[in-house]
Amino acid sequence: MSLEIIAEESRVMQNEMFAIPAVVYLGWLIPLGFGLIFGVSYGIEKRRLGNGIWFSLFFYSFLTMLAISILGTNNKWLIVISIVLFVLLLMLIGVVFALQAFLLLWNAWIVWKRESHTIANMLTLFLGVAILLAPFVVRLTSLYLPVPVATAINLFPAMVIFYVLFWFYNYLTMLFIYQFNHPRYKQDYLVVLGAGLLNGDEVSPLLSQRIDRAITFYQKQLAKTGRAPVIIFSGGQGGDETVPEGVAMRQYALRRGLPADHTIAEDRSKTTYENMVFSKAIIDEQGPTNPRVTFVTNGYHTFRAGMIAKRAGLKANGIGAHTAKFFLPNAILREYIAIFVGNKRWHAVAIGLMLILTIALTWAEYQ
Repeated sequence: MSLEIIAEESRVMQNEMFAIPAVVYLGWLIPLGFGLIFGVSYGIEKRRLGNGIWFSLFFYSFLTMLAISILGTNNKWLIVISIVLFVLLLMLIGVVFALQAFLLLWNAWIVWKRESHTIANMLTLFLGVAILLAPFVVRLTSLYLPVPVATAINLFPAMVIFYVLFWFYNYLTMLFIYQFNHPRYKQDYLVVLGAGLLNGDEVSPLLSQRIDRAITFYQKQLAKTGRAPVIIFSGGQGGDETVPEGVAMRQYALRRGLPADHTIAEDRSKTTYENMVFSKAIIDEQGPTNPRVTFVTNGYHTFRAGMIAKRAGLKANGIGAHTAKFFLPNAILREYIAIFVGNKRWHAVAIGLMLILTIALTWAEYQ
């Protein structure tokens, strides 16, 4: 057999090895379509929670088509490496899932030592304990209650938990994506959201991070464009505070060298919604028409604050300041609970339908 024939057969075998069926190429239209819908929807409005569903549909259909394409190549080494990486990822997820209660309790212990002992700072403690007790509750109901009753009692919470986790995952997806929001350095206003004062008049470390983030953006825009944004420090006076937060924040920024004529203290707001409403009133009064506005808060708070800004009629997206890692689990849970409760009517209807479905399924099963 000549060398030319051997080479030709080798090329044919190689082409066959890496050949991907035409139907696989058509399958890539699915993630492409979901990705296009997500891109358009996110481009129009970044503060929409439903964008997370489109991104998840894109992401998981992309992974599915990637797996199908890899298998379609018939390349053994590529397939083996991909399977090994996939198994390692599943093992990592499995370990985290198995240890989630203990990880939550460990975080609760750290927060307990470093932060105040408020209910808001003990959410990981409550969740960790609930996860540990859940199997025992299921076991007890199965042992001591009639079978139909036990089935209903266990099925209904399972459905509700799945529903809550579905929206929590969707929220985490959008919170993560929102961190990549990088506004251009041509803003007219920066709105820094308040976060409480220490000893009645001192800027807390959490709040100073927000102010410093705004100052950094201010300095970069000024250096790049020669045009400085006006910074609005938004926060009213709480019952345990001797000065409004907005005033204390502005004084902190002035000590950091910020020009007084580029700062405004908004000193009436008590909530994030009022932060947005009263800051918008100042912006509307001063102009210009259709101003470019970015708000500044901590990273975990950016997405919910963006949703609140939308509800307040303020066209603004946010940038986040650094937050201590140990503080994030409680903060993220607190943000999600606030978003969930903010849509309580829709969720109440959904949970009510789950209750009806549970009763119907239980009745059908034991008739």
